[in-house]
Amino acid sequence: MKKIKLIIVEDHQSMIDGIDLLLKYEEQIEVLGYFSNGNSVLEFIRESHKNLPDVILTDVKMPEMNGVELTKSLKKEFSYIKVIAFSMLSKESVVQQMLHAGVSGYLLKNSSLDFILKAIHEVHKDRSFFDPALKEIVTDYQRNPQKEKGNDETVLTKSEREILKLIGEGKISSEIANIRFTAVSTIEKHRKNMIRKLGLKGKNDLLRYAVEKKFDDLS
Repeated sequence: MKKIKLIIVEDHQSMIDGIDLLLKYEEQIEVLGYFSNGNSVLEFIRESHKNLPDVILTDVKMPEMNGVELTKSLKKEFSYIKVIAFSMLSKESVVQQMLHAGVSGYLLKNSSLDFILKAIHEVHKDRSFFDPALKEIVTDYQRNPQKEKGNDETVLTKSEREILKLIGEGKISSEIANIRFTAVSTIEKHRKNMIRKLGLKGKNDLLRYAVEKKFDDLS
């Protein structure tokens, strides 16, 4: 039987060790490599030529290139490669972004290792496989796949989104102004615009919103 060629995209060593232990004696699966971000995966695949993966198990929130961006790139260049999202993030907007990008499965990181193994086999057979905890979100998306869950930040400009990210990292206006090489008054103006556009009550609400987005903003 032809082996399933698998790539793991994960930057937490303990998780990598667990998956490696699971697959070590799995005769039907060949792990081509472990990578910590999407860019390195794409570079590897583009240079591999004949030794291409069948399935990719990827984290969602990663440095350099996140899971949404990686999945979109894979589906554009290597549409036959199946992708399974593997994340702690279960928020509807995040799951739907991954579904919209083209994943065949989505597992939460508290899943058992045997569950991961089953997902790999099912997806390789051109079937979908999703964590039962995400059933309602997935079903809702499948009923209307053209309607991706909206992100409130779509009303913001690129500069405002970048500033929002810095606010979520705990930066104050003067620090943000230094990072962006602009005046503090400009940053304050952006803050006021974001508060208005997002329907928030003031700076405290904006800070709270930014901190929450820090954990699930993938745009």
